[in-house]
Amino acid sequence: MRMELHILGTSSARPTGKRQVSGSLIQCDEGIVVIDAGEGFQTRYADQRKRLKTYDKGNTLRASRINAVCLTHGHLDHTWGLLPWMHTMALDKRETPLLILGPTSSEVFDAVIAGEPIPDFAPSAELARQIKGCQELGGTSESLGYSVRWVLGDLAENRWLEMGDDGVATPLKTMPQPEGWKKNRMHPLATHHTVPSCAWMIESKGGIGKFNRLKAAELRLSDEQKTQLSAGNDLILEDGTSLKSQDFRGKERPATRFVVSGDTSEMSKGITSLSEIDVLVHESTFLNDAQQWADEFLHSTSTGAARTALACKARHLVLTHFSARLKDATVPLSEATQILESSSTVVSAAVDGDRITISDSGSISHLVWADDGWVS
Repeated sequence: MRMELHILGTSSARPTGKRQVSGSLIQCDEGIVVIDAGEGFQTRYADQRKRLKTYDKGNTLRASRINAVCLTHGHLDHTWGLLPWMHTMALDKRETPLLILGPTSSEVFDAVIAGEPIPDFAPSAELARQIKGCQELGGTSESLGYSVRWVLGDLAENRWLEMGDDGVATPLKTMPQPEGWKKNRMHPLATHHTVPSCAWMIESKGGIGKFNRLKAAELRLSDEQKTQLSAGNDLILEDGTSLKSQDFRGKERPATRFVVSGDTSEMSKGITSLSEIDVLVHESTFLNDAQQWADEFLHSTSTGAARTALACKARHLVLTHFSARLKDATVPLSEATQILESSSTVVSAAVDGDRITISDSGSISHLVWADDGWVS
C-alpha cells in the first residue's frame, strides 16, 4: 500500500441512521492525516480501528501516528468532534506533536495578526473563532500535555500564521508540514463555499525503482560494485562487460495525488487547476434536479463532481457528503456515471467505513465496508 483513505462519514450537515458527518484519515508511510472531524469523530475513529484489528490484522490507525489535522472549513459538521478527541488523546498520554491547519479570509487574517478582534461581519463558522474557543476550553499544549500547533492560512495571499496558547498570533514564512515528513506533502486547494474553505491534497513523491539485488548476486558483484550501481553509476567490469545502472532498477514509482474536498461548489479553481490527480473525493450533496439549491448554497451536485473530475483529469472519483434525504447513493452514482461514461475516469460512491487505496504500482481500489469486512 502506498496511500490509503479511510472514510468515516459521508453525510452532509446532519447524521442519518446509516451515515455520519464528515471525517476521514489518509495513511501514508510517514504518518496519518485527519481531514475534518465532525461530531462523534472519535467514536467513528475507534470503530474503524476495531474493524481493522478484526478483519485486517497488521493494518493499524494508531493515534501516535496521526501527525496533522487538516480542516476544510469551519462548519460544525466538519469540526465539532475535534476538541473532544484531542482531550481523549491527552487522557491516553499522547506525546506525538499535533499540527492543525485550516483556511481563513484575508480580513480575518489581518485582524488576528494585528491582535485585533475578529471582525463582526466574519461568519459564526469562522475557524479563528473556533480556535480561540478550543484554546479557552483546554486545547493548548500546556493543558493537553502534548504539543499542539493551531495554524490558519489566507489562501488568497498564501499567508500563514500560528495562533499561540497565549493568544498572540505569529506570522509564518510558509505553511508548516508534519514533523519528520520528507516524502509526502500536504497542500491546501482553494474552494468556493459560503465560508473560507479548501480541499486538501496529500502528495507522495515518486521514486526510483527497487534495486535488483538478486541480479547483482547472480553476477557475483562486490559490495562496492552494488553500491555504485544502486547510486545510479554505470560500471565496466574487468572483463570489459558494461553494466547499466538502469538495468538493475525496477519500474519507477509515480508520484501519488490524493485530493479530498470539503463543502464546495463544482469546478473550484484550486482543484481544476491541477491535472492528473489519482483520487478525487468530492462532495455531491445534491442530485442533478436540485442544481438551483447547489448554486444557492455553494455545494455540488453529483454531475458537478463529475465535471470537476474531468477538469482535473482524476483517475478515480469518489462521491461523498450526500444529503440526508437520499436513502442510498444509487441515483447520484448513476448521474455521475453518465457524465463520465466516455472518459477513463472511474467513479464510485462512498459508504461510512470504506477504504480507498493506492498501491505501490499505482493501482486504485475502493474497498466497501460490508459489516463483516471489506469487499472490492
